[in-house]
Amino acid sequence: MNLTVTSSPHIRSKIRTDRVMLDVMIALVPALIVGVLNFGMRALLVTLVSTLAALISEWICGMLIYHRNTVMDGSAAVTGLLLAMTLPATVPYWMAAVGSAFAVIVVKGLCGGLGRNIFNPALAGRAFLMLFWPSWMVRYAAPGAELPLFGSAVDVVSSATPLHHMQMPALPEESLLDAFLGKTGGTIGEVCTLVLLIGGAYLIYRGVISFRIPAAYLGTVAVLSLIFAKGEDPVAWMLYSLLGGGVVLGALFMATDYATSPVTPKGQIIYGIGCGALTVLFRYFGLFPEGVTYAILLMNACVWAVDMYTAPKRFGVKKGGTA
Repeated sequence: MNLTVTSSPHIRSKIRTDRVMLDVMIALVPALIVGVLNFGMRALLVTLVSTLAALISEWICGMLIYHRNTVMDGSAAVTGLLLAMTLPATVPYWMAAVGSAFAVIVVKGLCGGLGRNIFNPALAGRAFLMLFWPSWMVRYAAPGAELPLFGSAVDVVSSATPLHHMQMPALPEESLLDAFLGKTGGTIGEVCTLVLLIGGAYLIYRGVISFRIPAAYLGTVAVLSLIFAKGEDPVAWMLYSLLGGGVVLGALFMATDYATSPVTPKGQIIYGIGCGALTVLFRYFGLFPEGVTYAILLMNACVWAVDMYTAPKRFGVKKGGTA
């Protein structure tokens, strides 16, 4: 009998990185389709530019930093696609490219590549764009608006999102059904809750993500929004809080990122609760009506501590010693 000696991990999964990334892209296709139907072909071009810039940036990192081609694992394409989902269709194309380059080269590449980044690259790219060009990042077009395919969309009349009304505070003018179906202003991929839930259900069915983080995240937002509701209809306030903005997109596609979320079941629940609590806090007291980006990024920074304090106990090992 031959003895094979290898390094850990000794239990390996047959699931490949490129297969996981392909599943995420498939899950985002319905949201992209709705975004194009709502905001026209400019939304598609913004998405293509963002994705292409991410792929080029990944190739540069692969050649200069990793010394191998890492484009084909699909992670860069997912980063570019996710970033595009968080952008208004009115942003200049160069902004989408700059955000993707920052996400891949700085947030992911300089940390060592896939699996070594501390923060979610797509959200970090969005935070970077919000820091330097905030006026462009809050210029939302109304569904059906005619956006110029080329050139600047600066002359487009900005449409108020449900969260803008809630910041007044007041319930949005749109019905709950319109908010659920995506007939409101917003970013390319966040407006239609229905297709996001379909994509999330697909990822859970495929075993790509667990239900723990999305359930804890959305459940916390729902409970806190209900308890601290503004206005005479707490239930409606809670529902609009869930349907408005990027909370569903963040809970299903951003907070569940493997590299930046806890690995323990208990840790995932704590992490989801933290994301939800910070989202409500930022929405209530922040300068901008949305709080998903910074809530998830802050919890990304706490993942190491959450994993450390929720690690399962090892049997047969003395506390502070060895077996």
